[in-house]
Amino acid sequence: MPDLGKYADAVLSAYGVSILLLVLLVVLSLRQGRRARRALQDVEKRSKPNA
Repeated sequence: MPDLGKYADAVLSAYGVSILLLVLLVVLSLRQGRRARRALQDVEKRSKPNA
C-alpha cells in the first residue's frame, strides 16, 4: 500500500464510501430488476386468453 501521509484518512474513507455506494447501486438494481420481472410475469398471465 502506498504511503498516503496525512491524507490517508481522507483517501481511505473516500474509497470506502465509493465502494459502499457501488454495492448499494448493485443491490438496488437487482431488487428493481426482480420487481420488474415479477410485474411483467403478472401482466403476461393476465393477458393470456383462457384456453
